[in-house]
Formats: sequence, C-alpha cells, structure tokens
Amino acid sequence: MAVDGLPGRLKVMERGWLSANSILFDGDEGTAVVDTGYVTHASQTLTLVDGALRGRTLDRILNTHLHSDHCGGNAALQDRYARVQTYIPPGEASLVERWDEDGMSYRATGQICPRFHFEGRLQPGEAISLGDVAWDILAAPGHDPHSVMLFEPRSRTLISADALWEQGFGVVFPELMGEPSFDDVAATFDLIETLKPEWVIPGHGGVFTDVGGALSSARRRLEGFAKDPAKHARHALKVLVKFRLLEVQSMSHEEWLSWMNQTPYLETMRARFFERQKLVELGHEVLAELIGAGAASQDGMRIFNRS
Repeated sequence: MAVDGLPGRLKVMERGWLSANSILFDGDEGTAVVDTGYVTHASQTLTLVDGALRGRTLDRILNTHLHSDHCGGNAALQDRYARVQTYIPPGEASLVERWDEDGMSYRATGQICPRFHFEGRLQPGEAISLGDVAWDILAAPGHDPHSVMLFEPRSRTLISADALWEQGFGVVFPELMGEPSFDDVAATFDLIETLKPEWVIPGHGGVFTDVGGALSSARRRLEGFAKDPAKHARHALKVLVKFRLLEVQSMSHEEWLSWMNQTPYLETMRARFFERQKLVELGHEVLAELIGAGAASQDGMRIFNRS
C-alpha cells in the first residue's frame, strides 16, 4: 500500500505475522526492498516485489536484522534478480559468510532460512539512499543485538523493524539466553522518542502515527517483563509455538511433542526459567493458553492454528 505523506517512491507491503512487512523503494537511482519475509512465503514475496517493480529490476535487498521472518525471502529474490546487491547489519556478517545456522539461531528455534549471500553492510551512523532520499542507519539493539532501524529526517519517517510496533515490540531474545538486554530495549525506545517520528513503519502490523502512545504502552510492557523475566520467557514460548503453528497450520499431537523435543531453544528456556517443570508439561500449559486466547485449537489429537 502507498501511504500519503511518506517520502519518495515508497510502498509498504504489510504481511501476516509469520512474515515481516516488506518496504519497496522505486527511485530514479534504483530500486530496493527492506526485509523479505519468511521462506514459506517466498513465492508471495516474489509476486509482491515483481508487481511493485512493474518491469524494473531489483537493485538492492536490505535486512534490518537476520531473524528468519525478515530474511527468509532473500535467496528467492537473489535467484530471481541475478545482479541484486544485499546489505545486512554488520554484527552477523561473519556468520552469514560461513552460514552458521547455530550462531544465527535458525537451528535452535526450529526455523528455516535458505542460504543467501551479501555484498554490503548497513553500518550504524551512516546513511543510504532509498527512493532517491537519504535514510539514516541507526543501531537498535534489544530484540536483536545487531538490529538496525532506518530514519528519513525530512519527513520524520522511521522503519522500526521489531524495535517498536503499534502494539508492542519483538521478543528480547538475548535475555532468554542470559544476556541482559532489557536496558537496550529501553535505550532504543529513548532513541525513537528523541527522533520524534511522524510515521513509523514497523516490522509487523500497520503503519502508525501515534508514536507517543505506542512508546508508553511498550514501556509499560517492558517494565513488567523486567520485573518478572519468567513472564517474558513464557511470552516468548507462546510466540515460538504460534510461529510454528503459523508455519504448518496444523500438526498431530505426536508431531507437536517431537517438535518441542527437537527445538533446543525451548529446552534452554525451560531450564533457565522453569526448572521445576518438565518441557512437555510447560508446552501443554502454553498451548492451553494459546487455545484460551483463540490463537490455536485442538480437535482430538490434532492441533490447529487460529487467527
């Protein structure tokens, strides 16, 4: 969708929650897409980008961070557009070069990301031209320690990725692994407040303008997590389970148990935050909460995703 007031030739392609939003720039100086969704939506990503380009080629791919729902379409786009140049945050460049799926958390979370290559780095403190307009590259640690945001100062437009949504922010994954990061999230909120954006294009959900309201709500949520880290961990478990359900749509109870036992991240969180519970017990509690919230359902021995 095109939003009046946003800078340059910019189109926001809002996605479902399995895939991050994609932002397409179509300028005289070239074309670019920011974030490419999850691999299971790669064909949709190609269709969306092809349609938005209207016969032009894709010159650049930019990833705000390297979680699988933000870069899972990179490989398909690289196959489609042979000369496309891909830019990533510098913090995980060495992991991509040697394709370390453990270091990038794909194997640990049980998620998939086809191998891709990159040619450039999105260095915080520098700027990049998108849609013939200069965008500042800003470090946004917290949800991911290497994540970046993009800010266009004239229109005060912020591409916030998972640092801030209209209703929340991304799971603070470093915290789950024992790396204190709630303060990083708070510092990123402070940075966003300092920028005074008029428009925010989040990684998930619609474009929004009530930045003050979003920040107030996010800070309250962060305060609750900081006071009770186990609450945050339980939220993260539900997010990972919901992601799996979004991916497969339904699975048998046996498949559900197998997935839990084969996903190292789940056991790591259980041992750190819920050591008195067995993983299967914790998993069934989380599933029951998702069913109670209308995000999943169960019919006999089969589990289903629900919107």
